[in-house]
Amino acid sequence: MPVWTQDEGGPYQAIPQPGQSWQPEGEPARRPHEYIRGGTVKLMTLFRPATGDVRAEPVDSTANAVLHPWLKEQLTAVLEECPPAPIPVPVGRRWVDWDYHAEAALYDEKYPPLRMLMIWDNLMGHQTPEMVEWCRQQGIGPLYTPLSGSWLNMVESLQRIIERRALEGQHPQAAETMKEWFAAAVRGWNRDPTPFVWGGKRHARRDRAYARRHRVGGSGATASKPIGRRCRSVRLHHQHSTNQPVTNGASLGK
Repeated sequence: MPVWTQDEGGPYQAIPQPGQSWQPEGEPARRPHEYIRGGTVKLMTLFRPATGDVRAEPVDSTANAVLHPWLKEQLTAVLEECPPAPIPVPVGRRWVDWDYHAEAALYDEKYPPLRMLMIWDNLMGHQTPEMVEWCRQQGIGPLYTPLSGSWLNMVESLQRIIERRALEGQHPQAAETMKEWFAAAVRGWNRDPTPFVWGGKRHARRDRAYARRHRVGGSGATASKPIGRRCRSVRLHHQHSTNQPVTNGASLGK
């Protein structure tokens, strides 16, 4: 089942942006000490971490009147590419598997099986009854990040990459210029998308624990401590200590 994440990035201001830029040698980039603000831009973004695919549009505002129609259009296009939910409905495709509320058991009778999940920040605009009802009727399960936990939404990491590619070290003079740059950065990303893999603190602890293990016999088995070997030098020391003749490998074979 595909999982998509959604967020609105910005606002990004049309002012001199910090960062590096390519300049001819001996002609460093200069930024004006006085400038006129050229407006702001926001970026509506829909991102699928498993494949790296991005659907985004720079706009002046992300009010519900702008965000919801765009989101419905994009989600409808995504659903057209998704296979129908299997019958009978397996575990993981039921509403009760993803919703802890008591009434979630009734959703399986009222709505179609889940076809995709969408990660959303816990904002009031994302909990509009009309929008939530539309998602459920399409088989889209909205999952909200906890309060003060918007960083769990991986689309925010993608937006920082797009912002850096579009604006770093530049001085846009107007909001329309920034829209063109953001659209170009999104097209460039989709030409070679990079999937995202979750790697939080628990994943880091597991990596550290696995690094402390030791391979056994060249297989996939591991041990928590290295296993000692009885090397040939130990055997020779034993023979010297017991006054036994020291022989080479060929004589031992005889």
